[in-house]
Amino acid sequence: MLLNVSGLSVLYSGSNEDPALKDLTFSIDEGEKVALLGANGAGKSTLMLSLLGILDAAIGKIEVDGVILEKKSLPLIRRRLGLLFQDPDDQLFMPTVYDDITFGPQNYAENTGASKEITEKINEDADKILKKLGIAHLKDRMSHKLSGGEKRLAALASILVMEPRLLLMDEPSAFLDPRARRRLISIIESLPNACLIATHDLDMALNLCARCLLLHKGRLRADGATKDIIADKKLLDECGL
Repeated sequence: MLLNVSGLSVLYSGSNEDPALKDLTFSIDEGEKVALLGANGAGKSTLMLSLLGILDAAIGKIEVDGVILEKKSLPLIRRRLGLLFQDPDDQLFMPTVYDDITFGPQNYAENTGASKEITEKINEDADKILKKLGIAHLKDRMSHKLSGGEKRLAALASILVMEPRLLLMDEPSAFLDPRARRRLISIIESLPNACLIATHDLDMALNLCARCLLLHKGRLRADGATKDIIADKKLLDECGL
């Protein structure tokens, strides 16, 4: 079991409202691609931030690859999970694409006192990922001058170079034209990593994910075969989809 979430509830600090997430229990296996569906405000982004320890659980347990999420395990957990933001402009901040891709592992290497050989490996890994995603020609381009699809792939590359076991993707197909969307779907499909994909793109969910989780008002309303849940019009209507 790669990810195990048990009885998770999250309450925003200072809020008198109901919990943002309420008693969520589910698991994700190695290499499994799971869609995370739900209307705006259902709790999809809250769940992803909770899995990274950015938001604290009020109740419940999160376990990643056998490691329980707690303050002392945060560095290890965050090496095993990678978050692709909805807006790649929030993720790309260095002068060039290559700088963005190598920033994470180089920062980690410096903090751990890694040798020169590790730095050389980082550069080799970055080149391999650029080639795999078909964006090697963008290596020295300035990130803010890329197209939307190119930015999305550059942001994905900056995560893959960290070798996460589970990718958390927040609306990866948002704002992409049809061609860029098809390319991104093909790339995600080819990745060996497990993926939890928050999306309103039901066609993409159906194409990529055999299984989906459906959130409604912070609760897990359904967990099952994507084709069955998407075909349930009554259920989708009730959940604002």
